[in-house]
Amino acid sequence: MTPDTVMIFAAGRGTRMRTLTQDRPKPMIPVAGRPLIEHALDMAVAAGLRRAVVNTHYLPAPLEAHLSRETRLSITLSPETELLETGGGLKRAAPLLGLGPVFTMNADVVWQGPDPFGALVSGGVPGPGGARLLLVPRANAVGHPGAGDFALDQSGRPVRRGDAPEAPFVYTGLQLIDPAAALAVPEPVFSLNRLWDAMLAQGRLRATVWTGRWCDVGQPGSIPLAEAMLADG
Repeated sequence: MTPDTVMIFAAGRGTRMRTLTQDRPKPMIPVAGRPLIEHALDMAVAAGLRRAVVNTHYLPAPLEAHLSRETRLSITLSPETELLETGGGLKRAAPLLGLGPVFTMNADVVWQGPDPFGALVSGGVPGPGGARLLLVPRANAVGHPGAGDFALDQSGRPVRRGDAPEAPFVYTGLQLIDPAAALAVPEPVFSLNRLWDAMLAQGRLRATVWTGRWCDVGQPGSIPLAEAMLADG
């Protein structure tokens, strides 16, 4: 069955945004006239998803008020009293997500191109304890000057940067993952990287390369780049 639920990571402090996050959480920063969280919700709705779980922590009131007015998706909040990082956030939200693979995505990116959720599903839904990452070529990662995150081996499986001669693909922040993998970690605070390393060792991590363009809106200078990308589309 095609997953119909997405967890949106929205709890971070957004410190790289400097003054823009003094009075609001990063997902409420406007890009092209709309809060970043709306761009994430638009993508989920367009893909036919029905449910979203959103974790909150830093200055949550504006974001929670905004989400309370969302009528296109069923929204469930997963408040965090401390920052749990991405893996810990997924672990805390797991009881709200239900059984089987779900999408997870970052709230601070914008997209231009074909349905990224559909691209992940078309590559194959991961089995128990596994995940499928959505990658984009570095040339399609707008405003991302650094190195890539992954390469692909001859069978199309992801290989970490550092374990390959080069890493031509950037992780987009969108994946399909079995939340049970996070429940198996005893600590409350940890990164998704811990889960991926275990999956790589077990042969349970897969990847799909997306053909659209993507922009990580992680700092003020990324906002005009994202807006120009969207306008160009």
